[in-house]
Amino acid sequence: MPDLLKEVEKFQAEELAKIKFTPACVTELDGLLCNAYVIQCPKPIDYHNRRDLIRIFNVIAKEIYGNNDSSPVVEGYGSFVMDMFNQKSDLDMSVNFNHSIEVPRMKMIETLRKFSKKLFKLQRSGHVTGVQSILSAKVPIVKVTDRGTGIECDLSVDNRDGIAKSHIIHAVTAIDERFRMLSFLMKSWAQEHNINSSKDRTLNSLSIVSLVAFHLQTCNPPILPPFAALLKEGADLAYVTNFVQTYSNYGNKNQDSLAKLFITLFVKLALVENYWQKGFCASLYEGSWILKSWGRRSYSISIEDFTDRSENVARAVGTEEQKTIYTCIHNSLNQIKAFLNGQMQGIKLMSLLFGKHTVSTLGIGSAGNTNENMHNLPIMQNPPLPPPKRRRLGERFEESQAQQPSERNNFVQGLQGTGPQGVGGVQRETLFNTLASFAPSYMPPTSIPSTNHSYGPRTVPSPYAINPVAFGGSYNPSIQSHFVPSRSSLGSIGTSRQQAVAPNIFLADQVHSQLAHVNHNQYRGDPTFYNHRNH
Repeated sequence: MPDLLKEVEKFQAEELAKIKFTPACVTELDGLLCNAYVIQCPKPIDYHNRRDLIRIFNVIAKEIYGNNDSSPVVEGYGSFVMDMFNQKSDLDMSVNFNHSIEVPRMKMIETLRKFSKKLFKLQRSGHVTGVQSILSAKVPIVKVTDRGTGIECDLSVDNRDGIAKSHIIHAVTAIDERFRMLSFLMKSWAQEHNINSSKDRTLNSLSIVSLVAFHLQTCNPPILPPFAALLKEGADLAYVTNFVQTYSNYGNKNQDSLAKLFITLFVKLALVENYWQKGFCASLYEGSWILKSWGRRSYSISIEDFTDRSENVARAVGTEEQKTIYTCIHNSLNQIKAFLNGQMQGIKLMSLLFGKHTVSTLGIGSAGNTNENMHNLPIMQNPPLPPPKRRRLGERFEESQAQQPSERNNFVQGLQGTGPQGVGGVQRETLFNTLASFAPSYMPPTSIPSTNHSYGPRTVPSPYAINPVAFGGSYNPSIQSHFVPSRSSLGSIGTSRQQAVAPNIFLADQVHSQLAHVNHNQYRGDPTFYNHRNH
């Protein structure tokens, strides 16, 4: 391993020496990447739609199992909980029963069949589409797409490991903002190049985020610590979240800009293309490359699961798909080099990396006015609306609208670019303050000036962020976690139940879930549990 590692490090140093890191070009690229990140970040309506879908799946669970202590609770995990999702991202959900013992596979399949039966009924009535049961997979799931929002949902059972990893990664993002920013950009890049899908045998989102974390661990000096330091007490979410605070200044010695990290990540990935077959494995737990044998199994890309080191989170990547992934990596690296050499304009590079839609949102007309335009970027945009008409979710929005009409109107006008301050909407500070008043858990990102690369840590989240449960008295479907956190470790998650209350509804003139309009007769008499709509 030391010889192979020295060989890779030598090749990496030689490759980086060939790249012209012209300060002006790097600064321009940094500005473009920072603003691409801001523009592609989720909007308040994206948070709301996903929380509302989780709430609705809990209603479905009550219809299937009854409203009693033995009924399961549906909880989100994955990119939504990591806070590394965008409008196009899937929503991962897990059906969790109220006990700490492992759910047998047959019960998982039985549970998913019950949900599938209900979802097929909803599909026939036009509320959802694409219901598909994949019960032979290692993790059985049911896939369904909500027609109102276009969000694809993946429903599994008792996926507590996935929930734990998601919350841990979200906690780690508090160490250094560059982790979330770079992860977000790499996911957007992978989505644009159609290599972000485990069902298509390419990279799943956890693999991409893990590669970014590994890159930041292996920078010199490192920006993130080995996860072994954070997991001394195992996957105890409360412990990890609190312990993260001791690493708040860990990466301060490394002042590499987002652009520099973006470039060096592509270089690092490109150079290990032929080393995966030699046993190279990215270990987040150790924060370094390791040589690893998977026994009789052979993988095209190896990324060690930091909570279960016997598993490879990139196990879905196929041999031919690895070639496709690396074709994209090499092409993008060559395009970045062309930009740094002055052979490609920034607008062209952004289009090739993240798609034409990003360029049109950036509003950059030419390389000559890039800097000027970056100061007048529309920070938030309305998500595109599908053909079906938009519907209101319930009377509770009318109450909130009556309470804050002027603030809400200013906010919507700001998003649409029709506010009194002209195209581009309201001032950034006003917009962010208004966002905070509508969605207390929404933390809008801020664009980092290209001339200042002092990336500071964010506020350390609770183990059940995005919107943490502050007390153990009631269940709030607008809150990320559907369980009251307890004192012990992962095995105790879900031991405390919560009661349902009404969702926090905002921006109801935007597109919402078709499931929100299902007439659930069983709960018609309890409007605080479900805001139904008669047809």
